Amino acid sequence: MECPAGLASSPVTTSSDGLMHDKLEDLHQRREQALHAGSPRSIERQHAKGKLLARERIELLLDPGSFEELDQLARHRAHAAGLEERPYTDGVVTGWGTIDGRKVFVFSQDFTVFGGALGEVFAEKIHKLMDLALKVGAPVIGLNDGAGARIQEGVVSLASYGGIFHRNVLSSGVVPQISVILGPCAGGAVYSPAMTDFIFMVRESSHMFITGPDVVKTVTGEEVTLEELGGAMSHASKSGVATFVSADEKACLEDVRFLFSFLPSNNMEESPTVETDDDPERLCPMLRDILPATSNQPYDMKKVIREVVDDGEFFEYFPHWAKSIVCGFSRVNGKSVGVVGNQPMVLAGVLDIESAEKAARFVRTCDAFNIPLLTFVDVPGFLPGVDQEYGGIIRHGAKLLYAYCEATVPRISIITRKAYGGAYVVMDSKSIGSDLSYAWPTAELAVMGPMGAVEIVYRREIQQAADPVARRAELVADYTEKYANPYNAAERGYVDDVIDPAETRRKIVAGLEMLSTKREELPKRKHGNMPL
Repeated sequence: MECPAGLASSPVTTSSDGLMHDKLEDLHQRREQALHAGSPRSIERQHAKGKLLARERIELLLDPGSFEELDQLARHRAHAAGLEERPYTDGVVTGWGTIDGRKVFVFSQDFTVFGGALGEVFAEKIHKLMDLALKVGAPVIGLNDGAGARIQEGVVSLASYGGIFHRNVLSSGVVPQISVILGPCAGGAVYSPAMTDFIFMVRESSHMFITGPDVVKTVTGEEVTLEELGGAMSHASKSGVATFVSADEKACLEDVRFLFSFLPSNNMEESPTVETDDDPERLCPMLRDILPATSNQPYDMKKVIREVVDDGEFFEYFPHWAKSIVCGFSRVNGKSVGVVGNQPMVLAGVLDIESAEKAARFVRTCDAFNIPLLTFVDVPGFLPGVDQEYGGIIRHGAKLLYAYCEATVPRISIITRKAYGGAYVVMDSKSIGSDLSYAWPTAELAVMGPMGAVEIVYRREIQQAADPVARRAELVADYTEKYANPYNAAERGYVDDVIDPAETRRKIVAGLEMLSTKREELPKRKHGNMPL
């Protein structure tokens, strides 16, 4: 059938092709502008500081070629604020990609555009990203390098931050949230990272603070450098804000990928299983000789942990803060575990305000994301002192107790040596819900150490003795033999078995396998009232 006059196909097709070509050329130019949103001068300055660009960071973090960008052509609409330039992306690159083939959402703040300052459109891009991540059950990684709220946009910027904070809380315990600080992060901007699960910082180039050094000097008269006030090591060793610290940006992003390998994508999934050649039946004879001859001498609990877990691999959590307790991620028989252990090398392994808080947060993080808990116990008690009492050791110690009691993941504890008083109970004892509790023959389960117990129970008898020193030593030896051992507890079922230290790995592997089908639900409630 012939076409009616005036509707011949060839001229229309040619016109359509020309139109599409022009439109595609326009799109290509816009995309090029978005890919190079920062000025050459700002890009040069960023590189001169030894810092990567927003897109370079994404390329290092994600699997090659996996990044799918969202809102590339977004621009601010704050015309009344006097912002004449309207660069594409508005200062933040957002999208999704994969790490080791697993889906993850990423936003990367671009310091070369408005100094990475947050405005309304900037925040809307992050809001959209976080909403999508929550819908599909995938982690969110934020690469932070920005100057805080965009002053020109005023209260709109502040309200936009509120939208991010609100989504941080909705996502908490549902999908892992990781913050990577790669430049300045000041004022209200610090609170989004603070509510995420992990914070990475880089030495010398990352800074976090509520108020900068100039404001501090004006208000308090204190003189402090930027690095001292908000640098990576200050937050890693003093404030307990920075979970991990890396030497440079590349190492930092590698560490993020490594952490990600231990985590599930969301709270409904299990962590990925990794193939290992480490025999699950392997004995650990070295553990028979790791304890010193006397119980008041230290040893390194990290050596115990590395001997037991797969391939000696242990990614320590807050390694520079609250060092009297050790926390971190490992694998046993290819599966992720969260490990907590008292560290006799620091303050004899006592629990204090900081160590209780550190361990409590770690336990809750593992429980939120279905990661079994493995606890190594060698605790002489809580740290005594006026500062500890006034600082709230009762309240802070209760956080760790609460965290363990609330945890429904598989829980196994190994008592290697001291297990004294309330601190023993807090360290995942059988009485607060530990599924399996094992003790080495060297374990000492008691209300307190032999010396302290004898001084209280036999005070008068020692005072009246002909030779008080000899009588005290005799009573201490007798108390040690009768009570400072694991067998009284084993008789009552407070420990499930006394084991040869060499069997520790085999017992843990078998226990975790048995507990893999554990199902436990807490009473229905809005939420508990943790002693914060």
